[in-house]
Amino acid sequence: MPSMDEREAAIENKYAHEEQLDFNTEARCCKLFGLWIAEKIGLEGADAKTYAASVVESNLEEAGFEDVLRKVRADLSDKSIDISDHILNVELDKCLAEARRQLAEEA
Repeated sequence: MPSMDEREAAIENKYAHEEQLDFNTEARCCKLFGLWIAEKIGLEGADAKTYAASVVESNLEEAGFEDVLRKVRADLSDKSIDISDHILNVELDKCLAEARRQLAEEA
């Protein structure tokens, strides 16, 4: 039977793994969402990838995706592109599902 220290270490390792997986999932989601937005604002290639990276970075401001949505809404507004909040949220949900699928395949 594992000692109390071993059990505690196992629980801590599991928690750390789950936190890292959550972080990676959100980062991948934001990258995919950023690439989708980049297409909408007319960016391609390296410019689209740079934009997607800026979307990933914007997600570090606070928990959840509100910071990401604020950023992309402002960017869309700057380009006079009107995409409803509903569509943005639907696409963000799709990107989250795709990020989970991709990371599960990589594991």
